[in-house]
Amino acid sequence: MSTIKLFWKDPYLTSCTATVICVHNKKVKVDQTVFFAFSGGQESDEGTIGGIKVLQALKEGDKENIADIEYELEKEPDFKAHEKVEIYINEGRRRKLRSLHSAAHIVYYFVAHALGELKVIGSNIAEDKARMDFLYPKPLHVFLSEIEEKTNTFLQENHEIIMQDDYEKPELRWWICEDWKMPCGGTHVKNTREIGKIRLKRKNIGAGKERIEIFLV
Repeated sequence: MSTIKLFWKDPYLTSCTATVICVHNKKVKVDQTVFFAFSGGQESDEGTIGGIKVLQALKEGDKENIADIEYELEKEPDFKAHEKVEIYINEGRRRKLRSLHSAAHIVYYFVAHALGELKVIGSNIAEDKARMDFLYPKPLHVFLSEIEEKTNTFLQENHEIIMQDDYEKPELRWWICEDWKMPCGGTHVKNTREIGKIRLKRKNIGAGKERIEIFLV
């Protein structure tokens, strides 16, 4: 049985009632959840299950395209399997993760437009910023102002963002905005205007490696 990911159905949900599947010491599984677990570079949500703080949320396996989520709690819970629990997440953190993840995809496409398709060697979506690491032999800072300006113009143009399930693989989802499309299982805004404005910063992380950091303004 895979965990029903309510954050896929509605990434704006911040709470839900779930049934406990199993409890092992401080680790628990539930039948459905709004609590995103670290995956695809996006950090986990923060929040509580049954009133107990979640220390860690992990996506488990991908056997036959089915994945569970296991939560490690701050202390061993009083609740047991088959009982109902309330799950709450930090709304402010989710809002920033949602906006930064969508912004990162859009920045990627404007980077590709300016420089061609670059090999992405790393990425991370955190509450304070998002980042993407590329293989590129020259400093990217000369292109940064143009990419930032085009991204901010695009964000204000009221573009719809759609998350679409893959019809053959239940654990695969597609992020779609206008003609752009990429696989992604994270949480996203529904419209680019929700993101507001962004600021970009470039870092060199080694020979032939460039990092672009994305901040909400």
